[in-house]
Amino acid sequence: MPFEFGDVVLVRFPFTNQAGIKQRPAVVVSNGAYNAARPDVVIMAVTSQLHPSRGLGELMIHHWQAAGLLKPSAIKPVFATIEQTMIPRRLGVLEALDQVALRQVIPAVLG
Repeated sequence: MPFEFGDVVLVRFPFTNQAGIKQRPAVVVSNGAYNAARPDVVIMAVTSQLHPSRGLGELMIHHWQAAGLLKPSAIKPVFATIEQTMIPRRLGVLEALDQVALRQVIPAVLG
């Protein structure tokens, strides 16, 4: 299944300390050309653990229901690269305004 920037997918996301993994939603941040040419995709973690003051790179998903999420959620500035075959399903797609906001956050995190 071809993935695009802004697709919300269900994955087994690795913990940053590599101590384990957790099934959770994530958003695809690599573009369609990259995803078509490579066996993997670049993703960012999605969480429903919301904090009143978001840190650098955290982004509220305003249209979370349209993205196929069950609860209000935010994108965390945690990246991973996984094989596309490891994605069991697509949950939805970020709305256009959420995609624009995500495109603005990524350079703030990566420099």
